Amino acid sequence: MTTYVLRHGPTDYSRRYLVNGDPAKPIHLNEDGQRALTRGWNSLPLHSVSTWVASDFPRAQQTANLLMGVPGPELITESRLNELDYGKFEGGPFLEYAAWLDGHGADERPPGSTESQSEGIRRMLTGVLAALDHPGPRVLVAHGLLVSVLLWHRARTPDEVMPLFFPEAPYVEPIAIRDDELPEFIGTLMRDLETGAERRAADNGDGRIFRNGNGSTVATVDSASPSHSQDQKDLPHA
Repeated sequence: MTTYVLRHGPTDYSRRYLVNGDPAKPIHLNEDGQRALTRGWNSLPLHSVSTWVASDFPRAQQTANLLMGVPGPELITESRLNELDYGKFEGGPFLEYAAWLDGHGADERPPGSTESQSEGIRRMLTGVLAALDHPGPRVLVAHGLLVSVLLWHRARTPDEVMPLFFPEAPYVEPIAIRDDELPEFIGTLMRDLETGAERRAADNGDGRIFRNGNGSTVATVDSASPSHSQDQKDLPHA
């Protein structure tokens, strides 16, 4: 059997590169988001899917419900697939969070957050692995960070270290992982998280280039420092 993991469809927030890690905010798909579902209709075995799982976020559940159609199997909600808790950066530009992350690293929790980036990724990976508790084939509708991590792992070179930043994940394009592959797939990423903090510390000070899902530059961000103000950064083009 197979697990398909995909990012929800576009929203007004995501198109403007605003972060949302609070599922209580009613952020739904925009018109582009609903049109993007045709990618899922064309790439998922919709008639044979036994289990549909989504995060607690409205945009993920809306994506799942529209993909499965009516009537469909009961949608399972899985909080471990939730987007990262951005703390004080909630609702603000991604670049503000990115500048903080670049200066503090993946293992420190942002002010007001319940988790660091590393802790959030670990949580999301446990949610993916838990899909094996449900009959397959199964579809998991999650968020960009998780899908970016999975795509990076699939394309990585043998000695490549987990980065601090990942390319933006495409919308509604499923990653297919076989049941016999999934435990080792997730286990390798878990081990990366355990060793990543020490390795990332050695790379501290490098400039970062943020790109969108098409590979074009969203922004170039130097390592955060008191002398590097926000207005010196190139803001993304929505």
